Amino acid sequence: MDIQQVLHMNHGMGDNSYANNSIIQKKVMMEAKPILEESIIRLYRIIWPRCLKVADLGCSSGPNALQMVSNVIDIVDSISCNLNLKSPVFQFFLNDLFENDFNDIFKSLPQFLETLEKKKGHKSGSCFINATPGTFYKRLFPDDSLHLIHSSFSLHWLSQAPKKLGNKENVHLTSTSPAAMHRAYAEQFQKDFKLFLKLRSQELVPNGGMVLTLLGRDKTRDMRTAWTLIGITLNDMVLENLIEEIKLESFNFPLYDPTIEEAKEVIEEEGSFTIQRVESVILDWVAANINDEGVDNNNNEFDINMKAEFTTKFVRAALEPLLKAQFGEEVMDEFFFRYKNKIVQLIMEVEILEFPTHIISLIKNV
Repeated sequence: MDIQQVLHMNHGMGDNSYANNSIIQKKVMMEAKPILEESIIRLYRIIWPRCLKVADLGCSSGPNALQMVSNVIDIVDSISCNLNLKSPVFQFFLNDLFENDFNDIFKSLPQFLETLEKKKGHKSGSCFINATPGTFYKRLFPDDSLHLIHSSFSLHWLSQAPKKLGNKENVHLTSTSPAAMHRAYAEQFQKDFKLFLKLRSQELVPNGGMVLTLLGRDKTRDMRTAWTLIGITLNDMVLENLIEEIKLESFNFPLYDPTIEEAKEVIEEEGSFTIQRVESVILDWVAANINDEGVDNNNNEFDINMKAEFTTKFVRAALEPLLKAQFGEEVMDEFFFRYKNKIVQLIMEVEILEFPTHIISLIKNV
């Protein structure tokens, strides 16, 4: 299976689409906004470009795809006003893999730009938005062409899953996975992240900045508690002959949740960047999905089912294309029905499903 052909969020505006099930990602971006602001303020103390060039790597689609654009413009306009300077022209490059739903982004641009003009009037600089499809594990831009790079909820995706894991129990790392499997995933992350840093250092101007957020882990929490249930659900379906065993044995998610220490070690070893700031934010899988919906958080049966439904839709929006490519579209509804029931059981047992998100601000060394 070619990962680049199937690694994308669910397209469109349907019930299971990423566009309608990406509240967590939006909340992560808002958590990172103050750090993004710090990075831009620092940049403007050194450089005041007439045209600010910003890339968003792993932009996906739906309303979050333009959230970074809006955040950067708001921050820069505020800085410009405080310093009594004219706002620059903005050029944004939205990047994701070729199968990303760029059409959805393009269709939303007229309304976005119209709203931006009404909000900012002539106080803000002109805004140009371009798409740059391709993997961020290869070069995307010319040398010294970008001032700022942003990537949110993308770098935990590896270029590929480690090969020959011989894993029959789960489709990604868990706390009980063999040590060899942990080493293989860690080595793949180190290789990919080091390459990512090297490539971005070539594309950024001297003193350019990066703000990265990615799913992570710490040493006191289980690894993806809610996602561990994916492997359990698939194994159940194999036992009932709903899924072929050989398909499960040959499948592993290209995902890795590094500790903050692992990420910092790679950054320091690669050497192109200085760490400006690092934070880990703990979010609740369930609350992050449903609080904006005004759902009561009391743990009665109705609310638990609703919480499980929101969590399942979030997971389905992100992982269904990969699962469908491996196991077939015809089993997806049954799989996620079973998965939701396991989420209900898990919420009843642990009440809170937490996961850390790492936010990292970097400066390119001169």
